[in-house]
Amino acid sequence: MKLVASESLSRLAALHCSACGTEYSAFDLQRVSACCNVPLVADYDLHEPLSRAVIDQADTSMWRYGALLPLLHEENKVTLGEGLTPLLRLPRLAARYDLANLLLKDEGQNPTGSFKARGLSMAVSKAKELGIEGCIIPTAGNAGVALAAYCARGGLKAVVVMPRHTPAAFKEECYWYGAEVELVDGLISDCGARVRQRNANGALLDISTLKEPYRLEGKKTMGYEIAEQLGWTLPDVLLYPAGGGTGLIGIWKAFQEMKQLGWLAPEVKLPRMVAVQAENCCPLLETYEGRQSNCHAYQGRATLANGLAVPHPLGEAMMLRVLHESNGTVVSVSEEGMLAGMRDLGQHEGLFVAPEGGAVWTAARQLLATGEIQPHENILLLNTGNGQKYMDNVAGRARG
Repeated sequence: MKLVASESLSRLAALHCSACGTEYSAFDLQRVSACCNVPLVADYDLHEPLSRAVIDQADTSMWRYGALLPLLHEENKVTLGEGLTPLLRLPRLAARYDLANLLLKDEGQNPTGSFKARGLSMAVSKAKELGIEGCIIPTAGNAGVALAAYCARGGLKAVVVMPRHTPAAFKEECYWYGAEVELVDGLISDCGARVRQRNANGALLDISTLKEPYRLEGKKTMGYEIAEQLGWTLPDVLLYPAGGGTGLIGIWKAFQEMKQLGWLAPEVKLPRMVAVQAENCCPLLETYEGRQSNCHAYQGRATLANGLAVPHPLGEAMMLRVLHESNGTVVSVSEEGMLAGMRDLGQHEGLFVAPEGGAVWTAARQLLATGEIQPHENILLLNTGNGQKYMDNVAGRARG
């Protein structure tokens, strides 16, 4: 389906191949690039002046940044109020570890209980705008729940393929939203193979991580919100749990767009980006440290943090680019380290975070111990989901 951008608020201009830069139309249905078979990235017309006044202050969702999002027509928006999640100070942990400023952005307060709400709201909205009848996704849990909810909201078919060992809460929620759920033995990579088999005719939009250019644009709104919530400044270091890496890439994209727009003052430095992975599944770390040329043959294991069990991330090269450009790094956290982080955030700050959220706090402590993060720096943690979804994984382990 061909879209027309006339009378649209969006500054969407084109898409480009993330490897070679070849340009593609932003007004036709696109998946990955035909040239390099890698993710496509949305470009906006940022040459004409665009002030921060374009932000819709009456809109308390991620859609307040509509000019810099790819949806062309308001009637296609599929929303449950996602975004504008709180940026919380962690004063008790900061005092306990003698830190100047420790913050956490709590994505667990999104609809469907995780940051996946952002990307799936955007992707399902674009699927509706492009005239697609349904969507299919391989998922470790939260993305499937979000797809099921937003497809129900938008009147689209949803097919969710998830590992059989996925916690029951994720499966049950998908059923309640009316999705078709298929369980697969293995990790999300095995689910991805099943999705390709089931959708060989391309009838459904495959919303696998970075296999279409729209989820990334929803995820990047975390970056816009962080800057706005900090009075158009940024932290010194940002720790993000990176499985597929869409949020890591998206937040960095938002920072760069804001720099180009002049929304961030010239003296505002972009943060060092830290990708946090599970010791049980850390393909990015293995590539970053030179133990493998890429993740294609990596063998991962299941982990408490379902969202980190991504052995073959399609966006690996894009994540590595973010780490290089930001002077960042990647670290891994053990299963017990995740639980310890969850306990700290729960018992000292009253936050029941996902294991991924526990992992980023433990990773911060590891980097503080090695001197890669300094106590005087402004540190921002990203918690990606609500711990309630993970009770099957963590029940009975609060005491260590």
